[in-house]
Amino acid sequence: MGNSQEPQDFNISVMPSSLTPVHVAKAAEGLNLYDTASHQVSHFVPLKPGEVGIYVCGATVQSSPHIGHIRAAVAFDIVRRWFLKLGYKVTFVRNVTDIDDKILDKAATAGQRWWARAYYYEREFTEAYNTLGVLPPTVEPRATGHMSDMIDLIQRILDNGHGYVVTDADGKPTGNVYFDVASWPHYGELTHQKQTAEVDEAAAVADRMGPSVDATGDDKYNPVDPADASPYKHDPRDFALWKAPKDTDPEDARWSTPFGVGRPGWHIECSAMSHRYLGDGFDIHGGGLDLRFPHHENEMAQTRAAGYPSAARWMHSAWVTAKGEKMSKSLGTGLSVPSVLAENSAWVVRYALGSVQYRSMLEWSDQALVEAQAAYDRVSNFIERAGVALGGQPSREEVTGISADDLPTDFVAAMNDDVNVSGATAAIFTTIRSGNTLLSQLADRADSEAVQAEVRETLLAVRAMLDTLGLDPLAEPWVSAGAAGGASDGTTETPEHAALEALITEQLNARAEARKARDFAKADQIRDTLAEAGITIEDGLQGSTWSLK
Repeated sequence: MGNSQEPQDFNISVMPSSLTPVHVAKAAEGLNLYDTASHQVSHFVPLKPGEVGIYVCGATVQSSPHIGHIRAAVAFDIVRRWFLKLGYKVTFVRNVTDIDDKILDKAATAGQRWWARAYYYEREFTEAYNTLGVLPPTVEPRATGHMSDMIDLIQRILDNGHGYVVTDADGKPTGNVYFDVASWPHYGELTHQKQTAEVDEAAAVADRMGPSVDATGDDKYNPVDPADASPYKHDPRDFALWKAPKDTDPEDARWSTPFGVGRPGWHIECSAMSHRYLGDGFDIHGGGLDLRFPHHENEMAQTRAAGYPSAARWMHSAWVTAKGEKMSKSLGTGLSVPSVLAENSAWVVRYALGSVQYRSMLEWSDQALVEAQAAYDRVSNFIERAGVALGGQPSREEVTGISADDLPTDFVAAMNDDVNVSGATAAIFTTIRSGNTLLSQLADRADSEAVQAEVRETLLAVRAMLDTLGLDPLAEPWVSAGAAGGASDGTTETPEHAALEALITEQLNARAEARKARDFAKADQIRDTLAEAGITIEDGLQGSTWSLK
């Protein structure tokens, strides 16, 4: 995306308009979020009333997306959706790193143009985001579209005395520019790495929660960036702001600057683009936990050294693990998104990726997907049965129009507790159980109209909560793509549900006959068999009803 290009779709979920009135829910007063820099959960107060600016580090588009990449995208999509449900206008920026050593090297090995490779995989990432229901960002800038912004930022850092240009024997700039860490006494504040030999116990505690991401050297989770290894650095901690090209770099991967020909260092693009689109200071900077050091530490330092305020709060999503090991391509455990989607519906994959709080390690396994499919079965079964009982579903406008103040209090409390998705999901299934009980009472109650009203209210609450997590089965992309497995709008039963209803009804009739004949052993056997298959039986005065667990 070039510097002046803007999205064409100006709606509240994609591009907030200054003309749109803000109605922040009262529930927003209870929002508390973790801050990596302080190691504390604290009350969230936006820098601008009614508005939230978020910058999340996006993909380096060198190859296909894997589950580890998309977990971070889903995690921050849920954070964003909660802000929207609270009534905030959200400006959400997610960058694309389309110029990088890895991109150049892999393109050369494959005989490709580097920019063609980058664009190909950028489209793969976009497809993965869209398929899994991740809202498009307000702005999605590419690094290559913001060279002038990066060059200007580097010049500010140099003018402020916090960087240096490497020159050759004739005093001419070589294209290598480094940040002077020793000149910046605040370096290390994000990850609590002080420029002394002191041990920061708070940082040590955080690192014991998982494999180290703050160490360098032989740490397999955070290898040293080869671009920062140079004999010309004044200090081993200094990092590249701009890099002279390698001999193998193509001519169209080089830019002319006052400090020589080259291309940007890894960290400078995010400082330049976050400032470009979010201005002097913004609310939240997000990314994966593995970016905490050195990327975000360096980014914070260079932004502030340029004279701009950094993000008010830093949030990091934890890794996807497989048998306790961080999932990554370098460890050979990366699962590509297309391969996972080939065997599971997109709704199920999204549910599995967002099933725990963003700061919790997510163990990826077949069992996680089985549990996600079971969750879908429970959700879709209730929504479909309720829709049939009501003769139709609430409209999408009704669902999205529900304010956070009108959602169940246990759901709101969980989301306000640092976006505790596990607690929020528990609240959804508690409400579904109540809804199933109401459905079983419809035939028994004389005041069936009152019960129907309760069923509708419950159905609306369930769908609104699911929508907040990006999981309403009757919303896009699930409806158009059929990615959820075919939830019904409730006006008619799906063939699958009709078949299931017929099979279970036959079993319930057999159980009723057994109970009538006082053959309780057979009746219990039928009940237990259905229970093992995930079917819950509820006995009432008018007979027995069933629902999925």
